[in-house]
Amino acid sequence: MIPEQKIQFNFSSTPKEGYVSMIPGENDTIPRYDHVRGFGFVDQTCAMPPRQVHLDSIVAAQEGYLIREAEFREDDGEPVEHHNRYGLCFRVKVPPGAYNVQVRTTSDQADMVIAISGMNTQALLQTEFWDAAKLITNQTRIQIDDRQWSYNYVNGREYIDIEIEPKRLNCIVGISEIVITRIPQKDRPEHQLPTVFTLGDSTVKSYIFEEAPMSGWGQVFDNLFDPLQVRVINYSMGGRSFKSAYTEGRFNDILMTGCAQDYVLIQFGHNDESMDENRRFGRGSTESMYRTYLQEIYIPAIRARGMIPILVTPMSRVDAAAKSRHIYTNSFNNRKFPQVMREMAAKLGVTLIDLNKESLRYYNEIGVEATTAIFMSIEAGETPGKTNDGSFANGHPIQRNDGTHFKESLSKQFARMVATCLAKEAEQGNQAVKNVASWLKNEVKTAIQTNNWSTVFPEIAVDTLTGSGAYYRNQIEKLVQLGVFSLDDGARFNPEEFVNIREFSLALSRLLEIDSAILSDCSNNELTRETMGKLLHDAYQAKFDVPPPYMTEYNGDAITPDHPAYDPHLAPDQRGTMYYPLISYEQLEDTAEITPELLSKVKKAYQWGLFRSEKGIERGKQCNGNVLEPKKRVTREKAAKVLYYMWVLAHPINMENDISCLKTLKS
Repeated sequence: MIPEQKIQFNFSSTPKEGYVSMIPGENDTIPRYDHVRGFGFVDQTCAMPPRQVHLDSIVAAQEGYLIREAEFREDDGEPVEHHNRYGLCFRVKVPPGAYNVQVRTTSDQADMVIAISGMNTQALLQTEFWDAAKLITNQTRIQIDDRQWSYNYVNGREYIDIEIEPKRLNCIVGISEIVITRIPQKDRPEHQLPTVFTLGDSTVKSYIFEEAPMSGWGQVFDNLFDPLQVRVINYSMGGRSFKSAYTEGRFNDILMTGCAQDYVLIQFGHNDESMDENRRFGRGSTESMYRTYLQEIYIPAIRARGMIPILVTPMSRVDAAAKSRHIYTNSFNNRKFPQVMREMAAKLGVTLIDLNKESLRYYNEIGVEATTAIFMSIEAGETPGKTNDGSFANGHPIQRNDGTHFKESLSKQFARMVATCLAKEAEQGNQAVKNVASWLKNEVKTAIQTNNWSTVFPEIAVDTLTGSGAYYRNQIEKLVQLGVFSLDDGARFNPEEFVNIREFSLALSRLLEIDSAILSDCSNNELTRETMGKLLHDAYQAKFDVPPPYMTEYNGDAITPDHPAYDPHLAPDQRGTMYYPLISYEQLEDTAEITPELLSKVKKAYQWGLFRSEKGIERGKQCNGNVLEPKKRVTREKAAKVLYYMWVLAHPINMENDISCLKTLKS
């Protein structure tokens, strides 16, 4: 319909030069969409599933085409955003590409909602940032000026729908003009680096410290690339699917922001499994809808902008309660999205990275114990972070291990798998990925060739990869990466060896960026739990003037120790989900064993939640032990657990949590 750069439609009864006039037919019939003519009103939108509109209720008036709705479809129990207020939909045949869509209405826009091709206008208006740390701004915003509405939209289909819905019953709304202007491809300025965009769900997302230790592979993917050659920008967010990333404008903003020859890596599938595909702005898709998103929306839109798509199959979930010798198999049993993606990639000629297959290979290679450890299995005292269900400080509040989300020690492995597959595709002659593979760091290219990643990930210890040694793998890798713990000459961490006071004190002071002299006891004696409590107390007082938000913001309705109504003798299961220990200091059974001169500091450190009982706790349960074991010596892995906890506690909650070096250690 648009061979030229602009097409203009006039819906009023007064002709306008340069505009196509929408003249009613015989008996004032409304001009319906005709594929040959290429424009007209339709009775349902292109959304999935299609949204019904009331074509037969549209009337032609002097100022334009109007509609008044006497009833809405508002299902009981459905959130307002999913309601259908009907209205009208005008369709224009245009090829895939970017367009500025301007709509002039017949009345105040406060009376109506305008949307393009099934998008969620409310989400578009509200979204300022695409990521948790608020580093990636939404650069493609709806513009509203009196009765003028406009939006830059990248179309993947062969047409665009302009939808107008009234907000109130019996409120007359209408359309007087539509102007659609082609936006040319965006060439990269000479000074600007190419960009690799990653788009996916929570398994690709970049996380912040309040969510530690959760991580997504898109968060660490940039570490594998040469920053002098390419930028890597992660648009991923938890809860997203092909449908929701499209309707909220996330995908559209990538296409409007990026330049020709930029790359877009896409991984969706987990939330697409949601059984809400019939909801207007749900997340779920049937296999047929999943195909349509790929074939008619995502791939043609990316290519129309001159960008290069790469599809990544979603990694398999795991059974987080699996027992020893369990063999992991693909979790996508009902809606087989990885297989659908493989088929569509072959059909559309798109590069495919089969992370689903690679993930299963890795899980079975390292075994159940190690796999469970690097997914979101959490016990008391591992992290002060939180999830939507509450604080992690006393264990995972969902009362089970999470087999979908994972820690940085696994996100790095997924990033490695994606990079390796890209390099191998390029090596096999895939010209589409030649550039992106060339932007990998030299040490990454060498690691791929030799299958030796020790230079890229020197923090990985050989004795934490499988079996019981992997239990605290995530904490160990982070502390080695930060330079406060080290591996021996054989790249072993020796997790069950005892740590001495000096090593722990220096690590703690460096992590919290405090003067090491504050932790005055720096002897080479082996560290006991009571001495550790004393050191944690002193470090906390030196670091914090006020309790950090991890302590104050994630307690829900629980009554905390600083509240006058706090009952130190309340049963742990009656305390609710909170940051502070579920078993009070008064309920511990062995506090009499604490050395008297250490007692007050150990008590405070425990009450502040800086360390908890290590006996009777279990991953997958929110529970505390009732003995402190003050004289027990601390192993290197248990020290790593506590130090990681303090490291998280010391960081702002909204900062990205993939920091890989300390300020004091930077050259």
